[in-house]
Amino acid sequence: MRRSLDKYAAGIAALLIGAALLAGCSDKKKVREPTPLADISNPAVRPHTVWTASTGGSGKYYSELRAGVEIDAIYTAGLDGRVAAYSLDKGKRLWSVNTKSRVAAGPSVSNDLVLVGTLDAEVIALKRTDGSEVWRAKLSSEALGPPVGEGGIVVARSIDGRVFGLDASNGQRLWNFDRSVPELVLRGISKPLISGTSVIVGMENGRAIALGLTDGEPRWEQAISVPAGRTVLDRLVDIDGDMIEGDDCLYVASFGGEVVCLSPTSGEVGWRRGVKSYNSLALGGGKVLVSDESGVVWALDQTSGAAAWKQEGLLYRRLSPPAYFGGYVVVGDFEGYLHWLDPSDGKIVARTRVGSDPIITQPMVGGDLLYVLNRDGKLAAISLPQKK
Repeated sequence: MRRSLDKYAAGIAALLIGAALLAGCSDKKKVREPTPLADISNPAVRPHTVWTASTGGSGKYYSELRAGVEIDAIYTAGLDGRVAAYSLDKGKRLWSVNTKSRVAAGPSVSNDLVLVGTLDAEVIALKRTDGSEVWRAKLSSEALGPPVGEGGIVVARSIDGRVFGLDASNGQRLWNFDRSVPELVLRGISKPLISGTSVIVGMENGRAIALGLTDGEPRWEQAISVPAGRTVLDRLVDIDGDMIEGDDCLYVASFGGEVVCLSPTSGEVGWRRGVKSYNSLALGGGKVLVSDESGVVWALDQTSGAAAWKQEGLLYRRLSPPAYFGGYVVVGDFEGYLHWLDPSDGKIVARTRVGSDPIITQPMVGGDLLYVLNRDGKLAAISLPQKK
């Protein structure tokens, strides 16, 4: 029977196992607590919250609902089934609809459609202009990953390891790719990435696979991490964070302990770096930016994978994926703080807060604003005044 484990629980479980092993040697060893935040006496910048909105969120249920930033609006969804669009500059609600489904993934935008996935094994397509429903398609199990679309095809994933190609006009199933999944996986699914005529998916078994966008036929497959170890936790190798493409390279991170640069056309490996992460990646300043499962923020050289720096001052603070905004690296944490890092050396140079709930998903950049969504559904638009 397949079981899933949310990402925070996986990290805690690993720490508890480590503590139990250490207890055999010394009763003074304790599980690491989140690192207390040091005061920043002279912030390099003072981020300003321009507007906020309440979007529903997921409450105590673990999900990775995100904000979808587009040129015309920012789109949000809540576990209560509501999907909404807000203006980028003032946060004015443009429309809001109740899908009457338990929305758990997305939203993402493809041409004139807003797409979400649900716990009820559905993909729902809404009209971008007013939120009216266009179609809904049934999958084989929970749709926990954001659907994506291009060229008349919508690609969606379900938690049982299947990938579906759907007709963007009516939701009809065009193809289906099936791959078995391990006994225990992290609860979450990386977003498929469309590259040319292929769609690339990161699987729970630690492998990246390129499929034909129109037919779902495999084109290449590459192991990012290989399961190893004595326990099922040791053998977790999920690719759960979103992959990112840049400079003729596809960057992929896995919980198995590797960040890898691949050719998006052949899957050939350019470089590997030993960093264990379940988070999405970001690019900025010629670096691949990643927050690992322990709360270390890394900057890796895009061309070689060499570590330019790492910031260890946020250990065990359950960091969000990083973003690159206004010349800074930005990560959120489990207490709702946003930390601003100097991209040259990783020094923490500023901090602001978006409520007290965890920031789980990646902050999104749209023009001169950074959009941040916390688990409670609070959406904040943040600007960055000129450096002092």
